[in-house]
Amino acid sequence: MGYLAYETRSIEFEDRVLAHLQIVIVQKLRRREGFLMSWRDGNAIGDGRSSIWLSSDIPLFFKFSGGQAPSINAEWIATLSASANSSRGLVVSGESATQPAIGTTRHSD
Repeated sequence: MGYLAYETRSIEFEDRVLAHLQIVIVQKLRRREGFLMSWRDGNAIGDGRSSIWLSSDIPLFFKFSGGQAPSINAEWIATLSASANSSRGLVVSGESATQPAIGTTRHSD
């Protein structure tokens, strides 16, 4: 599991999910577009949903647990990008549209 660190939060995702999110997030922030990102929480933190507002004014840090970059699925990138450009914002989904991607949020002090 890798993670995305944003302000005082770390959100854990499988490395493959995180690699695809990194591409979509960087595309948006390069254009200085802020947007909402939402994901389904894992059972360990209540099995709900969480959201954050992403802005190019706040530094991001992507940490991958594996040493090898996963292959990139262009269709998944297109699906995530379309979501990020919608009024709902980026809703993190799994590679299959019917499969949610689970994130675990941790707060650091």
